[in-house]
Formats: sequence, structure tokens, C-alpha cells
Amino acid sequence: MSQIRPPVLHSYSQILTCAHALADVAAVETIRYFRSQTAIEDKSAAYDYTGNQYGFDPVTAADRGAEQAIRRELARRFPEHGIHGEEFGLHNAQSRHRWIVDPIDGTAAFLMGWPMWGTLIALADGDTPILGLMDQPFTRERFWSGEAAAFTRAPDGSERQLKTRPCARLEDAVLSTTHPDFFREARDLEAFARVKQAARNTRYGGDCYAYAMLAAGFSDLVIETGLKSYDVAALIPIVERAGGVMTTWSGEPALEGGNIIAAGDPRAHAAALALLTR
Repeated sequence: MSQIRPPVLHSYSQILTCAHALADVAAVETIRYFRSQTAIEDKSAAYDYTGNQYGFDPVTAADRGAEQAIRRELARRFPEHGIHGEEFGLHNAQSRHRWIVDPIDGTAAFLMGWPMWGTLIALADGDTPILGLMDQPFTRERFWSGEAAAFTRAPDGSERQLKTRPCARLEDAVLSTTHPDFFREARDLEAFARVKQAARNTRYGGDCYAYAMLAAGFSDLVIETGLKSYDVAALIPIVERAGGVMTTWSGEPALEGGNIIAAGDPRAHAAALALLTR
């Protein structure tokens, strides 16, 4: 009788090399369409607590082309691995190792010609995100997690380690969220407003780029609601290995998405969490 063979394990260097390759092939597709006229589809239609439609969820040929390119490259390198992408769903669901991909996080910004978007690539071992990469090919910036630290590559090709900055008090914190309209429940918007009132400054419009800037030490808090696994999986290892904290509003692991808070300093995280759950 044949025995069930355990899944093949790879070194961190091998999977990181793969993640960079996936970002490279996705960039070919996204840059091809960026700041050009392209057809737009709306994937959803829903309504917020006031009865207003909030569900504009755009998708373009760039989203689909980038994810297809990632899937082809991954099938060539690690065909035994699973993949969960925003546009084409889950493949190889039984695999212990699952790549979680958002080909363009921030499609609305992409369509406006703003460079506040990125390609998100994560690898999860079961329920644990072990690798994350965020690529912004237009600005030629890339952010990723190493085994015990996080790193960034600048437009000139130089690399440096990422490190969050200390922030013990909310009154010293710079807070960001993509947009307050995305707080679709009145109680969530009220909770965010409590933290906003306590923070020193608040900025809007970052999508995944906001988390990268937090990991780089330029802001202190990111608070959002209604996120999916592919919105956050790649960002968790980057933020955490830069010294930050990323959880749900209830303090649980963030891999499956939901209401999310990221902080560069655990003290700011605890203070903000107390206001969110008050």
C-alpha cells in the first residue's frame, strides 16, 4: 500500500525568491495598464447603514492579467502549493502552503492615476502568514518580510531594513485609513472617530501603501474595516517583523481580515484598541 508523502518544504530563501519573481511578472501587467484608459467593471453593489450605495468595487484587465501571470509563474515553480487570489479564487485548497494574492490592492487609486496601490503577495503555512511582499512597480518600491526582519528596496535599487518608530501616546500618533466612507457600520465609524479625536493627525487614501509607510517608521496607526484575507495577509509579516503589531479590533490574528488595526508601537496599539472596543 502506498504511503501519503508529506508536503515538500522549502527554505525561506527559495520562497522569497519565488515571491519576488511573482511580483516581477505581475508588474509587467499592471504597468502596462497604469495611467491608460481601460475598461472598468463593478464587482459589487451594496448599501451602508444610511441606505447609500457604497459597493463600488472596480476590477480591470490589469487586475486579472496580473493575477493570471502570478498563477502561471507559481504553477511553474511550486505546483504543489495552493493559491487564493482575489480575482480567480482558490486553487489546491488541500495544500498546507497557500499563496494569498491581491494583484492590485487599491484599484480605485490605480484608476485615478495615483501611485497609492500595490501588488500583495503572501505565503501562509496553514493559518500562519510566514512571508509577505508588497510591490509598487510605478515608484519602483518593494517591501517584504525576511525570516526575522523586514526590508524595502528604494527606486534607486538600494535596500534597507524596515523599522517602526516608537509612539507611546495616542496624542503623538499619526493615524491613517483609506477613507472614512469605508466604515460601513455606524458603530465602527464612531469607534474610529474616538481614535481620530485622540490622535495628533489623520490622513486618508493609503490602501496597502499606508501599512508600508507604518513599517518604514513614517506613521503610527492604520485602522480599517471590512478587509479580506488577500487585503492583509502580505502586510502582516512586513508590519510585525518591522517591530509593529497587526490584529483585528478584538485583538485576534488578522489573517482572515475583518476590522483591522496595525500599529508601529505595541503601546499605541493597546491604547487605540481600548478606544475601538469601548
